[in-house]
Amino acid sequence: MVTARRGIYVLIMNEQNPVILVHGMWHGSWCWSRLTGQLAAAGVPSVAVDLDGHGLKARSPRARWSRPFDPAAFATEPAPSAGVTASSAAGDLVAQIRLAGNGRPCVVVAHSMGGVVATAAAELAPELFAELVYLAAFAPVSGVPAADYIASPENEGEKVGALLRADPAVVGALRLDPGDPAGHAAARDAFYHDVDEPTAGAAIALLTPDGPAGIPGETFPITPARYGSVPHTYIVCTGDRAVPAALQRRFVTEIDAVSAAPTTVVELATSHSPFLSAPEELAEVIVKVRS
Repeated sequence: MVTARRGIYVLIMNEQNPVILVHGMWHGSWCWSRLTGQLAAAGVPSVAVDLDGHGLKARSPRARWSRPFDPAAFATEPAPSAGVTASSAAGDLVAQIRLAGNGRPCVVVAHSMGGVVATAAAELAPELFAELVYLAAFAPVSGVPAADYIASPENEGEKVGALLRADPAVVGALRLDPGDPAGHAAARDAFYHDVDEPTAGAAIALLTPDGPAGIPGETFPITPARYGSVPHTYIVCTGDRAVPAALQRRFVTEIDAVSAAPTTVVELATSHSPFLSAPEELAEVIVKVRS
């Protein structure tokens, strides 16, 4: 069915809830390409979005491109995205969900630190969420910022911190150096250890160097009346080396403390990035949630 709205023709593939795909820190809408094909094959319409400070909305520090490369300048130059917060990114995400779903409730799938933004968005506009699906994601619903969980016992053994190349307090971002070949093995180990090497290499090359520190650093209110009214599913990636499974399970417990209904939990024996390593299995989970 095709409808006209403000001079733009919107194709509504069917009357079921569309799926909105929200990437994690340093990633972009590009990371969902293998999954969107699987969803399309199952007849499920999906839209992958870019969060503020990421993908086509990212701006790299100038020092990233300087030649010869100056590590000291790279480690101290303020991030162009330093002003992005969880709240500002959530407001932008709400607008994207409303546009892509034509005002209808959507199934929102949020990965990793994208879960922070989706959590804030669900509090802002619960009517736009048919379901919030966390994929190995941060879900700060207990009144503390996501950054506090990074130092928690459940996060012990994570391999992301060793990738940082600047002090977040200095540059306003969690800064990686995707252009450093010497760091590719560590990045693959953290994010993509079960992804084929060519694809993992391509993904690392596409990473945004700056993840805005204001996303994990902000505390925002969560209420049972708004966020808690949204149905939740949590996909635990049991082989995750970026967000350990123990931390993922802690988030499930905390979500249940503020939600009207228990969280549906599904486990996948994958790395942090099943959208690249197991897109067919991930699509099956999303299709089941949406049905």
